[in-house]
Amino acid sequence: MRQTFAPALLLLLSACGGGAEKTEAPAEPAGQAEAGTPPAATGPSLALAPAAFAQCATCHAIKPGVNAVGPSLFAVYGRKAATGPAYAYSEAMKASGLTWDDATLDSYLTAPMKHVPGTKMTYAGMADAAKRKEVIEFLKTLK
Repeated sequence: MRQTFAPALLLLLSACGGGAEKTEAPAEPAGQAEAGTPPAATGPSLALAPAAFAQCATCHAIKPGVNAVGPSLFAVYGRKAATGPAYAYSEAMKASGLTWDDATLDSYLTAPMKHVPGTKMTYAGMADAAKRKEVIEFLKTLK
């Protein structure tokens, strides 16, 4: 009996979704247009990030208003340090007076704990200057 059941099951399963007709998915989930809330996929995508950014993505989100272990990096470039919304920054970062530009980010990403002693960011740093540049260029796109 099992020998006839397995091929029949495979035939049945292979018929699922294999037809020539395609149905379009709705543009928005039901009820979302009425509520006026943006879809969850709004904002930048990690698919566009350089490979070196994977280290950053373990602790930081890139969507607006989404904090993780670290604050969201959305619109961080050009912003004064410790001013992102709804994140509990360290006193050291609040007092740093930094503004996130190319030079500051490059120095900070090289050795965060040396650049801002007392920062919550326990990342050892990114030694490769080319990778830091790629990350900084990506951060500039997060707006």
